[in-house]
Amino acid sequence: MEQLAWRIVAPYIPYLISTLALLLLFEQISYLKKKRFLPGPTLVLPFIGNAVSLVRNPTKFWDLQSSYAKSTPLGISANYIIGRYIVYIYSTDLSHKVFSNVRPDAFHLVGHPFGKKLFGEHNLIYMFGQDHKDLRRQIAPNFTPKALQTYTNIQQRIILKHLVCWVEKSRGEFSIPLRVLCRDMNLETSQTVFVGPYLDGESRTRFNVDYNFFNVGLMKLPIDFPGFAFRNAASAVQRLVDTLSGCVEESEKKVKSGEEPTCLIDFWMQENLSEKKTHRHIEIGGHLFDFLFASQDASTSSLLWAIVYLESHPRILERVRKEVAEYWSPENDAVLTGDHLRQMKYTEAVAREVVRIRAPATMVPHIAGVDFPLTENYVIPKGTIVFPSVFDSSFQGFIEPDRFDPDRFMEDRQEDRVYKKNFLAFGAGAHQCVGQRYAINHLMLFIAMFATLVDFKRDRTDGCDEITYVPTIVPKDDCRVFLSQRCRRFPSLS
Repeated sequence: MEQLAWRIVAPYIPYLISTLALLLLFEQISYLKKKRFLPGPTLVLPFIGNAVSLVRNPTKFWDLQSSYAKSTPLGISANYIIGRYIVYIYSTDLSHKVFSNVRPDAFHLVGHPFGKKLFGEHNLIYMFGQDHKDLRRQIAPNFTPKALQTYTNIQQRIILKHLVCWVEKSRGEFSIPLRVLCRDMNLETSQTVFVGPYLDGESRTRFNVDYNFFNVGLMKLPIDFPGFAFRNAASAVQRLVDTLSGCVEESEKKVKSGEEPTCLIDFWMQENLSEKKTHRHIEIGGHLFDFLFASQDASTSSLLWAIVYLESHPRILERVRKEVAEYWSPENDAVLTGDHLRQMKYTEAVAREVVRIRAPATMVPHIAGVDFPLTENYVIPKGTIVFPSVFDSSFQGFIEPDRFDPDRFMEDRQEDRVYKKNFLAFGAGAHQCVGQRYAINHLMLFIAMFATLVDFKRDRTDGCDEITYVPTIVPKDDCRVFLSQRCRRFPSLS
C-alpha cells in the first residue's frame, strides 16, 4: 500500500519542489524590488517572512530593525511579515512626515498591523477629514477641567483600594510582580471612569475576560480561524463593543432625565443632546473601546516604569514626596484636586520623563494608501505597513537622552519646547491623542499616592529592567517589588 502511494506521489515531487522554489524566488524578487537600497534582511521566507522571529522575541526583532535604520543617513529600514512589506522609521523628521499625511491618498493610521480585522472597519483611528474633526470636537468636552476633576476623584479611590491590597499581599516580606496587578487596577479605573455605574459585577467580570482575549490576540500571528487567539480577540472586541453600547443607551436615559454626569460617557451624552447630535449606540460603543484600548495597556506600562525609575533614583523620589506633601497628606482624608495637580510641576515633570524615556506604545503603524515619496530617493510602495518609531524619537535631540532626568521638563530648561518634535509618545498631527491630559493626570496621581503611601524596593535579578512587549513595553521581570506601608494609616478619601 505504501509503495503504491509512493508511486503515485513520486512523479509530482519535482513539480512541487519547483513550485516552492518559484514561490520563494517570486517573494524574494518582490521584496528586493520594494526594498531597493534600504537596509534590512536580504533573504525572506515566502509569506511568513520574519514573523516567527517577531513573535518569538519582539524586543530583539525591533531592536535589530532600529539598528538597520540607524545604519543609514535616511533613518529607515525594511522587512517582510506575513505577506506584507514593512518599513521602519527611525528618523523623527520622517515620522512627522507620516503623521502629517494621514489622509485617503497618503497614509492610513491602523493602530495594529492587522487592525481592521481586530477593530472593524468603522473605527475612530480610521477616520479622515471633516468627519474625524467633527468627532474630535464632540469628544473634547469629555476632557474639560470639570470632567477631569470628576475622573480624578474616581481614579484616586481605585488607586488607593488597589495599593492597600498590594501592601497586604507583600507585607514587606514577599516580592510581588505588579504588571498584572497594575493592569487590573487600570481596567477597573477605565471601566469606572468611562462608563461608571453602567457595568454591574457580572458585566465587569465578563468584560475582563474578553479584554484578556483581546490582549492575547494582539501578540499572536493573525490566523483568522476558529480556535486561534487572533479570531478569539476579534470576537471578544465585538462583545466588548456590544457591552459598551448598552452602557451608552443607559447613560443617554440618565442624562435625558436631567441628572449630573458622573463618568465620561455621561459628559459625552450631555454634549450630544445639547447639540442635538444623533449617533448609533453601537458607533459610540466602538469609540469607547478605542479609548479603552488607547489608555489601558499604555497606562499600565507607564505606571510600571515610574516605579522602576523612582526606585533607582532615590533623590528624585524624595523630591516627589516633598512636593506632594505640600499639597496632600493621607492624614487629611481628602482627594488631590485638579488645582493641586497643576501646581505639582516636578511630579508632572517626572510623569512626562517616564513617558519620554519609555514610550509605552513604541511604534504607531500606518499603511501607505498610495505610492508615497517619503524622501527624494525613496518611494514607499502602496500597501506597505509603515512603523514610525516614537520610542527612537525620544532619544533624539534631548540632552543626554539615555539619562532619566525630569528636570529637562522644568521651566528653566524647557526641553519639552526646545525638542518638542522629538516628544511623540502621544502622537502628532490630526490623530494626536485627545486624552493625553487624562493620561498624565492618571500617572501623576499614581506617582503621588504610591510614593507617599508606600515604601518599595525592587527584587532585582539579572536583566530585570530589560524591555518586554506585552504588547506595550514593560520590565522583563513584570516589576517585582517588596511593598510596605509608609504612612501611619491609609486615608479614607472623601
